[in-house]
Amino acid sequence: MRRLTQLAFKGLSAGIGLAAASYASYIGIAWARYGQVALPSGAEEDFLLDQFMPDYEVAERHSIDVGAPAEVTFQTACEMDLQDSIIIKGIFRARELLLGSQLQERSLPSGLLAQTRELGWGVLGEVANREIVMGAVTQPWLPDVEFRALPPHEFATFKEPGYVKIAWTLRADPVDAGNSIFRTETRAVATDPVSRAKFRWYWAKVSPGIRLIRKMTLGPLRREAELRARYT
Repeated sequence: MRRLTQLAFKGLSAGIGLAAASYASYIGIAWARYGQVALPSGAEEDFLLDQFMPDYEVAERHSIDVGAPAEVTFQTACEMDLQDSIIIKGIFRARELLLGSQLQERSLPSGLLAQTRELGWGVLGEVANREIVMGAVTQPWLPDVEFRALPPHEFATFKEPGYVKIAWTLRADPVDAGNSIFRTETRAVATDPVSRAKFRWYWAKVSPGIRLIRKMTLGPLRREAELRARYT
């Protein structure tokens, strides 16, 4: 029994070591590739988002086919609740531990748009029942991050040193009367070289969690939108 325990402990230690080495390798690669952003093509292009951030250093794009009308898909996306997922909540906790944030529970309203507005994000532009662009300026490398919304015309030209501008979208493109494609894109750009250096390290460390959150929301969103379409 003792030997089995020792073997199990060694196996667990080896697994943790491998995970740590893989994560360290990822950080190095992500840091080296920072700023090498693939430009959108075809249906990925977003002319509304381009109005507010045509040049950027980071971009994340995700999409999924949905068997529901575009307006249903869009509304479902706006009403998603990230607090419903234990895994996503765990990723947020991991960020807090990584950066030394104060672990405080914060009561937020229901729904993604309401939650992000409560946290400080603002609406930059929108197309009714099709797309919304949210944005804020922030210093994400700080332990207790704060987001500051700006009027759309100020956001596009904001260059005050010491910050990162972030804009993200929720978008539903119609395929036909009963089908659509949900798309989401996040862009970020630093306002000066010092902020760029800080954000580069931050992004290298946290981007795996950010990508996982984006991907994890796609399946539940499709299921909920298709369920709503079936019963409306």
